[in-house]
Amino acid sequence: MNNKQISILGCGWLGLPLAKYFITENYSVKGSTTSKEKEILLKESGIEPYVFSLGDTFDENVLKNFLKESEIIVINFPPKRVPNIEEIYRNQIQQILPYIDNFKKVLFVSSTSVYQNTNDWVTESVENKPEKESGKAVLAVEQILQSHIKENLTILRLSGLIGYDRVPGRFLANKKEVINGSAPINVIHQDDCIGLIDAIIRKEVWGTILNGCADEHPMRETFYTLAAEKEGLVPPQFKKSTTIKFKKVSNTKSKSVLNYIYKYPDPLTLVQ
Repeated sequence: MNNKQISILGCGWLGLPLAKYFITENYSVKGSTTSKEKEILLKESGIEPYVFSLGDTFDENVLKNFLKESEIIVINFPPKRVPNIEEIYRNQIQQILPYIDNFKKVLFVSSTSVYQNTNDWVTESVENKPEKESGKAVLAVEQILQSHIKENLTILRLSGLIGYDRVPGRFLANKKEVINGSAPINVIHQDDCIGLIDAIIRKEVWGTILNGCADEHPMRETFYTLAAEKEGLVPPQFKKSTTIKFKKVSNTKSKSVLNYIYKYPDPLTLVQ
């Protein structure tokens, strides 16, 4: 495990602490950012920085060197919230494929937005029919990567991200007429995101799809009311309704395949 080289494409909210973690594990880490200002932060953290933005014009040698000699590639950037989101995201991913050879292992940080609301549990084996454009974009990229990389690819579908500066109390504070108050939520703490990625790489679990989500799924109204109150904010007001739309993301496969125990299995402990 030690002294391996890893490239993390996207050193943002999750990618930067992930890179710092692998530095402590004696990995040689290359990290990408789209911000010239962030280059210094990466360097100070012991990360070899690369500045480029997929989809824009830049020296392709930068991308080639970023991926060169890395045994593991973590693709960790979401689609942009723009018109033609699917086309843009597909083109961004297509740009990196020529530089990923058959010897590299690839972990794609995906999203549970690929799942439609079923008013029931969803597992990795259900047929995907995403309802939002972002989910359609992510699923399209999953399919591109599966076609190109095959057995050396693992897809990690993460639920709603919380932890540290992503404070859920701020998400819905002061809002009125919020729907789906009785729906169960699907969230995951940053520490568990890193824990799952570490377990996949350490145990060499490739060629599969895994969900990342907390064990428990408290009601939306309960969770976000407590979260706002904890921050001293005005809780959201939920609209009373007899119909709700939801899905409950199962994490059973991630726990069994990786033998992983979630650090934050119950999201309510974070807001009480």
